[in-house]
Amino acid sequence: MASNYLEIETNSEDLQRKVREDIRFRTNKFVWKVKFNTPLNPKTVNNINLYVTNQSQMVIPSSIRYDASNNTIEIEPLEPYSTTETYTLNVTTKVQSKGGKYLRTPIKINFKMG
Repeated sequence: MASNYLEIETNSEDLQRKVREDIRFRTNKFVWKVKFNTPLNPKTVNNINLYVTNQSQMVIPSSIRYDASNNTIEIEPLEPYSTTETYTLNVTTKVQSKGGKYLRTPIKINFKMG
């Protein structure tokens, strides 16, 4: 039976470990790359459905790019991240596949640059 939901290609238990490893190569303009297991509806890849917030829940202006050939979304801040703040990457359930399936659960990953 096919899933009614979109899935990200990563083991959720490994997600925090992978994030910590990737962030070791950081600059203050760290680019998130999120790979999906199926092509996405490009209309749902936007700053409303994917965004980064600071610890005050303010949205950080970011550039969102979708690479359809690799089913990858890149989220890059327009300004460098502060080394004194904690941030959260938010991927909402409104991200949709070309087939009309939504992400099953929202994703929130906390990170800090310094």
